[in-house]
Amino acid sequence: MKPSFHIPPVKRAATGSRPLRRSRAKLHWLRPLLLGLLGLVVLALLWTWSGNTSQNQSPKAQRQLRDAAQDQFKQWFPQPVMPTNNDWYGLELRIRASGSKLPRLVVVHGLDEPGSIWHDLFPLLDAAGFEVWEFRYPHDQSIERTAQNFAEQWQEFPTNRPAILIGYDVGGLVIRDFVARWRHPVNAAARASGAAVRGAILVGTPNQGSDWARLRVWLELRDQFLTKEDQRFALFAALRDGCATPVIDLQPNSSSLAALNALPWPNAVSIQLIGGTLSEPTLGMSANFTALMQASSAELQELLTAWWSNLGINLGDGVVTLDALRFPNAPAPLQVAGSHRGLLTRLTPTDPEPPAIALILQTLTAWNAPPAAAKPPIQ
Repeated sequence: MKPSFHIPPVKRAATGSRPLRRSRAKLHWLRPLLLGLLGLVVLALLWTWSGNTSQNQSPKAQRQLRDAAQDQFKQWFPQPVMPTNNDWYGLELRIRASGSKLPRLVVVHGLDEPGSIWHDLFPLLDAAGFEVWEFRYPHDQSIERTAQNFAEQWQEFPTNRPAILIGYDVGGLVIRDFVARWRHPVNAAARASGAAVRGAILVGTPNQGSDWARLRVWLELRDQFLTKEDQRFALFAALRDGCATPVIDLQPNSSSLAALNALPWPNAVSIQLIGGTLSEPTLGMSANFTALMQASSAELQELLTAWWSNLGINLGDGVVTLDALRFPNAPAPLQVAGSHRGLLTRLTPTDPEPPAIALILQTLTAWNAPPAAAKPPIQ
């Protein structure tokens, strides 16, 4: 997929000064671009740690500041900020299954997910006869707003069969908010009509937050410039996403997570949590940490070192710890050996099937198995 901007070729000037001036004029627009990229790096460094750990700034104030920064940045660069290149948000049918009587499946991606997280799962769901939809959302808005968008889209979703929702990473939080607040709130009338939700499968979902979120803007600087299938590229998207409200929402003990965890999960909706465990940090995690240390001040290096040394105590999948998977009254998570992204997608083409896929298929089979026939009483 090509980037959403184009740099015109620089033609070699002929003799004389007029063509040279025209060439300079053509390149004049590059100045704000370069200044913007420089500002991106500087703001990333400042925002990554000081903005997230300041003792003088409440999470609510941080949230308001980030929302204001997003709005201002979109005003400055309205076209570059917005995703392009056939990007789409909302609900879209991904796998047809004519005549299927199985529940429809809806998958919800995680934060900053380029779109390929489902590529290893989709063929197996297709072979099992499921109709599959995907919900996509902007990464720079709060979990509550995304859940509201999901509820609005749900009005147009087919209603003749129930649905099972599968969420990865923050997608699981969106599903929880949608089900518990909008579609099936406990002891309250539904705020969104539409198909009933039969169950939810949450994979690598940080129900109690993740310390890795505070370093997210640095990962953005790398991920936004990758060129691979389904990468949704947008110039300056790293700053747009890196200053996004979910960074505040995902911090452990955030007010957003506290409110979500206070919502009771409806008993009528089955739920399964799936998480990964690592014995040691992955090469990618170590490389990212090394890059962060090299670009940081001595004070920040000390803080990062303390954080990194404590990470191994409860490593989880490298992003979401085992304790962070849990939430009140939910069953204990199923655990498999795997990294956060490696739970659902192969990191290299020769890797074995991602470990969470088998658990997803087993859960779907159990939820859709016909009830066992009643045994006759013993005479």
